[in-house]
Amino acid sequence: MIVPCILSGGAGSRLWPLSRSLRPKQFLPIFGGESLFQKTLSRFSGEGFAAPLIISNADHRFLVGEQMAEMSISPGAIVLEPVGRNTAAPAAAAALMAAEQDPDTLVLLAPSDHMVADPSTFLEAVTLAAPAARAGRIVTFGITPSEPNTGYGYIRLRAGDSAVREVAAFVEKPDRARAEAFLASGDHVWNAGIFLFRAGTMIEQFERHAPEVLAGVRSALAAAVRDLDFLRLDAELFAALPDISIDFAIMERSDAISCVPVDPGWNDLGSWSAVWETLEKEENGNSALGEAMFLKSHDSLVVSDSALVSVVGLDHVMVVATKDAILVADKGHAQDVKTIVDRLKADGRREVREHLRAYRPWGWREEIAAGTRFLVQEIEIRPGAALTEQSHVNRAEHWVVVSGTLEICIDGETRLVTENQSAYAPVGARHRLANPGRVPTRVIEIQSGAYIGDDDIVRYHAKADAAPEA
Repeated sequence: MIVPCILSGGAGSRLWPLSRSLRPKQFLPIFGGESLFQKTLSRFSGEGFAAPLIISNADHRFLVGEQMAEMSISPGAIVLEPVGRNTAAPAAAAALMAAEQDPDTLVLLAPSDHMVADPSTFLEAVTLAAPAARAGRIVTFGITPSEPNTGYGYIRLRAGDSAVREVAAFVEKPDRARAEAFLASGDHVWNAGIFLFRAGTMIEQFERHAPEVLAGVRSALAAAVRDLDFLRLDAELFAALPDISIDFAIMERSDAISCVPVDPGWNDLGSWSAVWETLEKEENGNSALGEAMFLKSHDSLVVSDSALVSVVGLDHVMVVATKDAILVADKGHAQDVKTIVDRLKADGRREVREHLRAYRPWGWREEIAAGTRFLVQEIEIRPGAALTEQSHVNRAEHWVVVSGTLEICIDGETRLVTENQSAYAPVGARHRLANPGRVPTRVIEIQSGAYIGDDDIVRYHAKADAAPEA
């Protein structure tokens, strides 16, 4: 059995504004109704695969759990990183955890945010790679290049015609001239960052080439604590680890690396122009996710989560519209989106962190309108879920139930509120909302008062793992 280890970090910058740091691209359900995270789970489930090991940013823990539950997939473990430390540390963690069961266990380390159009071809490559991995090789999967792309790292292969090739070198992202030379040579493939290895082999390679990473991860795992369905790595110990990639720590230094070239229709969706390349196009080369109209326009992309977007007389543009942010750019400058995100982050803008709809352990809330002394938002509470008991020093809250049943406790008095009924908590009242039913409860909440900031909340008996619930 192969243990798939799915890496699910990411800052949500390259596909902004649809992607945000609290809901990065791998969790967006825009690819046939599924997210890239879910597609990755599907690709590595079934015969020959054990329950997946997920290594995730702690901020995304409930997204991971909910999207796995939607697929009825139970994880082997969900490991939470308190801070991002690139890919070397999670690779070491995956090897150590798999080796606890058996050092001969094969681990398939894969990002969660890649598109693979032909999963069967990729799985055939995994089958070809397995004997070499069992024999002590770390096998990477090199994507047959279709263009001289300067956004990917490359792998130079040694001469040969076998399915599993020897690796001559890992090459950093090249300039255009070198990328064209790589494509012409026929002996270079794109580095997809996907690896198959025996757990014991990877541990041996870390002991030889990056012992400080291995020792630090061992300590962080030993001090990890269980939290609901999650395993939280020790924050202080993990933060002290080197912030380096598995390529730099192991792949570029080891003499035990092999590669299986494969062409499964792979795309890392690293920009909106890459998304456009994967979508179906109308006769003028335009593509859309959401409602769009094109007139006298060619080779353009529209992504909209709500509004109708019209593009007139423009070529090679991309328009991404959300309820609180709009991006308009030439497709040739798709990589510059990250620069915009960096500027917004420096300014402390909320738009880089979350949407108007913010997901919480109990469901979600979405801002409808805000102004001086008021905020209106829609709330959905999952069946059986509840917000923590709380009060506010400066604001009162009103609720109107749109659908489902709301259980509300105000200053110790509990009652049920159903569709078209309302409830009210005055300033200072202790209150708690819950959904006792079997269907989601949807509520319109109106906050009013002298101050309505998220920090005007006093919580009572809050769970340690509770996310902000304003």
